[in-house]
Amino acid sequence: MAIELSPRQLEIIELVQKHAPVTGEQIAEALGVSRPTIRSDLSVLIMLGHLDAKPKVGYFLGKARSAGGAIKDRLIGLKVKDRMSRPIVIPEQATVNDAVISLFMENTGMLAVTDPQGFLSGVVSLKDLLKVTLGNPAAASIPINMVMTRLPRIVSVGPDDTLWEAAHKMLEHQVGGLPVVRPATEGEGRGKLEVVGRITKTSMTRVLIDLASDL
Repeated sequence: MAIELSPRQLEIIELVQKHAPVTGEQIAEALGVSRPTIRSDLSVLIMLGHLDAKPKVGYFLGKARSAGGAIKDRLIGLKVKDRMSRPIVIPEQATVNDAVISLFMENTGMLAVTDPQGFLSGVVSLKDLLKVTLGNPAAASIPINMVMTRLPRIVSVGPDDTLWEAAHKMLEHQVGGLPVVRPATEGEGRGKLEVVGRITKTSMTRVLIDLASDL
């Protein structure tokens, strides 16, 4: 559970960010208080990693407030639904040839496969298609449901998951993208997964560039 910082602690961080390295006396003077008044605040901020200090030099931003830490904070604050792309979907009855055409037409590395009711049943990647097509002249007519990765082995994220969680899943499972899904709650599809988007390494790279540019 994150510890909520007080207004004065946030003000101290802002001062250090603007003027680092800065001494405790300079911080106290800028706040209009005595040095002992902010001693506990400085200790808390150092303990939490927001600040660091060097003797005879002063205070500067700690790891939690460095560029990497700031980007992590913002990735945690952003939801998948804020940056997801529209889903690229093909039906189970599609062929490998259909999947290859969709991949190249849509310039993506991942396709969601849906059952006759339109719910997620599998995922197929460029790597999957390469495995089945290389050296196989009859591969084009193979049904995609014989090539795809099926539930429950599919790694996915929800629209309200954070981008930080999505990035971790992609790295952990070594995949180039994730389908964004939400459980269906009505009718015959109750309990199944509805495909509402996709999040990929490309979209994550765009996010990182945007966040780094804002720092």
